[in-house]
Amino acid sequence: MSEPPRFLSVAQMPPPKAPEGEIRCGSYQLMAQAAPWRYSLLHDRSDNVLIWITRGQGRVILNGVRRGIGMNNALYLPAGTLFSFDLPAQVQALMVHSPAGLTGRLPREPVLLRVRDSLAQAELTSTIDAMNREVAQNRALLQEALEAHVRLIGVWLRRQITAGALDVPKPAAAQRLVRRFAGAVTRGFRDPRIMADYADALDVTPTHLTRACRDCCGKTAADILVERRLYEARHLLETTDQPIGDIAQALGFASAAYFTRFIKSHTGFAPSSLRRQSRKRA
Repeated sequence: MSEPPRFLSVAQMPPPKAPEGEIRCGSYQLMAQAAPWRYSLLHDRSDNVLIWITRGQGRVILNGVRRGIGMNNALYLPAGTLFSFDLPAQVQALMVHSPAGLTGRLPREPVLLRVRDSLAQAELTSTIDAMNREVAQNRALLQEALEAHVRLIGVWLRRQITAGALDVPKPAAAQRLVRRFAGAVTRGFRDPRIMADYADALDVTPTHLTRACRDCCGKTAADILVERRLYEARHLLETTDQPIGDIAQALGFASAAYFTRFIKSHTGFAPSSLRRQSRKRA
């Protein structure tokens, strides 16, 4: 006679292998309040980002191309996407950050959805609200519960793509070039290369690359490169204890003095001042 099946208690169950990093969710305003530059400067992230606009409208730069975004629009940005948000104060939005290792049904390319179906709108809002309740209650297996909700969001995204809510811009040569440049910036912004070096690698002139970037997003190619390096510099200054000289070297600056001038010219503060201000806010 075979043995009856054995069931493990919750305490005995091995925890599922979670992806690196934690899932975070909340309102855009609260997540950006302490350091608005974290979303307003062009940068790419090591996690996936979903933003769901529930009121108002603004703009986003996505891989070097500026797009309008408004009420009932969902924007999903997989890890490694170069982006920045320009959202006025009256915009209300919900956000979810999830680890890059958490894939499931999440799209592998950026997705902008213009959602007209009221049921679909309510579904996404309800899912993110449920995630916020989980965070507020802080019960056992919190990250596992949030992971399940993220997978539901992945299903929701796929369903809206199938339903025809995907907004895809018409292909244009300038946009293709700028997207290639954006990808090169995310890979190489730590190197001591200038904009002309990127243009040469893309087999175009610096003037042509600059014109294409300005037409696509209102920024020059040099602006895009500077913003990505500035974001990384501020991130390292405000979230780590690395010596300023080491940060300068890691980002390809010839000297700590040049790095200090770079930071001060773009923020109005010396690197040490930014670090102290960050500690006070924390």
